[in-house]
Amino acid sequence: MSSLTHTEKQYLERLLGMGSGHVLDFTDATFGEFFRQYGIDIHSQKYQTYGTSKAKKLRAFWESEPDGLVGRVLQEMLESYVTSKGLAGEQPDANLLDRCRKIVARLTGKQATAAAPDAEAGFLERTFQIPSINRLPVDAGVVPILEARIAEAGKALQAGAYLSVIFLCGSVLEGALLGAAQAEPASFNRARCAPRDATTGKVRPFHDWTLAAFIDAACEIGLISPDVKKFGHGLRDFRNYIHPYQQLCSGFAPDEHTARLCFQALKAALADLAGERK
Repeated sequence: MSSLTHTEKQYLERLLGMGSGHVLDFTDATFGEFFRQYGIDIHSQKYQTYGTSKAKKLRAFWESEPDGLVGRVLQEMLESYVTSKGLAGEQPDANLLDRCRKIVARLTGKQATAAAPDAEAGFLERTFQIPSINRLPVDAGVVPILEARIAEAGKALQAGAYLSVIFLCGSVLEGALLGAAQAEPASFNRARCAPRDATTGKVRPFHDWTLAAFIDAACEIGLISPDVKKFGHGLRDFRNYIHPYQQLCSGFAPDEHTARLCFQALKAALADLAGERK
C-alpha cells in the first residue's frame, strides 16, 4: 500500500475534485483507459472496497498499490489538471498544485518541478501549417471528409461557435489517428499502452479503442510529439462534452482561448502525422 498520509490525501482530493465522487473530468470509460496504460483495471472488484464511484476507486487504488505506481499515476493526473485549466482559460490553484507536486515527488523519489505557467501561450504562438490531407495515413475516401471538417472548424472559430470547433477538431484527430493505426497496426498493437481485453489480455481491435488510447500509443511509437499528446488529451477531454449532461455536471463553457488551443493541437498533430513538423 502507498504511504500517503491523511493530510496528503486531503490535498489530492481537493485538487482532483473528488468530493462529489468524480475525478477531474474523467468519464467511466476514460478513467478505465487512463489506468489501463499502467496495467491496472481500475473498474475491477479489487478497487471497489469503498464503492463504485471513480473517487472511491481511486482511494482504494491509493491503499492497494505501492508508492512508485501511485506516484506515477498521480503525476499524470496533475498534468491533466494543468492542461484542462489551461484549455479552459483558467489559472490552476498554484499553492495547491505545488503541495500536490511535492507529494508526488515524495512518492516517486524525484524532485518536484513547477509547472510552466506559459506553456499554453508558448504552444499557441508556434506556427503549424495544416498539411495536405492526402499526405496523412488515411483511406482516400476519408480525405474529403476530413478536409470538409477542418474547413468547417475554421469557419466555426471565426463565427464564435467554440463548442463546435472542439467537436470538429476531436473528430478529425480521431479519424487521422485511426488511419495511422490501420496503416501501422503492428506498431500500435505493440505499444505498452495499447488497451487490452480484461479477460483475454489481448489487444482490443481498433474500433474499440478510445481517442485517449490512440493519442498515447501514437506518442509512444513516435508518430506524434509529447506536446501534441499533452494538448491532444485536453482536446479529447473537452470533446467528451458532446454529451449535454457531462457538460452540465462540469459547468464547462468554452471560449475563444479554448477553441484556439484545441485547433492548434489538431494542426500540430496533423503536421506530425504528415511528417511536416519542424
